Amino acid sequence: MASQMMDALMALCQERHIDELYLLDRLEQSLAKSYADVLHLQHGAKVTIDRATGKVYVYKLVPVGEPDEETGEYAEYREVDVTPKNTSRIAAQQAKIEIKAIVRNAARQQIYEEFSDRVGDIITGTVLQSTPDFEIVKIREGVEAELPHFDQRRFPEERNERPAGERYSHNQRLKALIIDVRDPNSTQQPVRGERQRPPIVISRTHPALISRLFELEVPEVYDRVVEVRSVAREPGVRSKVAVSSNDDKLDPVGACVGPKGSRVRTVVSELRGERVDVVLWSDDPARCVANALSPAKVSRVIVDAENKYATVIVPDDQLSLAIGKEGQNARLAARLTGYHIDIKNESLARDILRDIPSIVSDEVDEVETDGRCEYLFPDGRRCRNSARPGSRFCGVHERLDALAGEDVRVSDDPDSLI
Repeated sequence: MASQMMDALMALCQERHIDELYLLDRLEQSLAKSYADVLHLQHGAKVTIDRATGKVYVYKLVPVGEPDEETGEYAEYREVDVTPKNTSRIAAQQAKIEIKAIVRNAARQQIYEEFSDRVGDIITGTVLQSTPDFEIVKIREGVEAELPHFDQRRFPEERNERPAGERYSHNQRLKALIIDVRDPNSTQQPVRGERQRPPIVISRTHPALISRLFELEVPEVYDRVVEVRSVAREPGVRSKVAVSSNDDKLDPVGACVGPKGSRVRTVVSELRGERVDVVLWSDDPARCVANALSPAKVSRVIVDAENKYATVIVPDDQLSLAIGKEGQNARLAARLTGYHIDIKNESLARDILRDIPSIVSDEVDEVETDGRCEYLFPDGRRCRNSARPGSRFCGVHERLDALAGEDVRVSDDPDSLI
């Protein structure tokens, strides 16, 4: 019986890639505790397993000498053989328990070593099980992840990584972001029921999820030609993404939106209909704030860079659009840029506009952002073309401004592109 048990243990160690000596040491320690309780040994027991035959020997520990005056512990113990006849049966039961624990810990350790360096990566999984507090998502065979959605009022120490309104069905495929991998050897206080929960924690609410989705759908983002500079998100409702291009000839917003919106539509579909606004990032804080408030049109932005404060003036009919429903548009723009944004309409800001020269200092930048070319025709009409990024004029009149003083013929047609 003993030799059969050893053969089974060795075969299991090879199959599960478990160190044989480690398993036997763990088994000896576990059996020592069990036999100390079964035989009612006051000072404990010591168990040894013959590595060749598998026979189990149990020794009673008998103290030698006097105990320590401070601790009451004995320095030496004498071993007395008290091996019972049914050691193999008890050893087999205890071996079964220990092997399960070792295999479980070994699997969690292997998962930790593989995925601890992948925090921040996106994964695709299949929903296996739904509970009131989290979803179990299968990443691949033998590897599962947890998507927590605990009630924060009842469990404030737990996470809620599921957007409000999202529900998942069995075998549904979804993409999520890895935000944590629990270390099985950590000495920190474990979370509630950690041993019964998957070691990988994923999120559907993290802002970085949108960046990773754009990497999957937009080759220019994956190749770092287009960079996602900032993301502001209210999960399940609306998000703003600021992008820039490392290639002057490439429109980053157009690259992310795709032909007829195909690329951004795929991202929105994966986010279950969450609205995604893609705006142009600018190193100029004033223009960046103006772009972040899109789709609202902005008349003027006054930026205090030192205090991270921006005053935005918009036409009267754009005020509600700039603020958004329940302040959502302004709130997302503030998160996107990192500036506190104060929005005023032109009617209420006349006094501010009149005193702008006294308000603007060396630390404050101001920019006109109505987006139209500022060229005026001889009859006083203004060009209807859009100004080029970083310029006051459209492409035609920017060249005319550069050629000022030369003999150049200008069309009187305000819509002319020639």
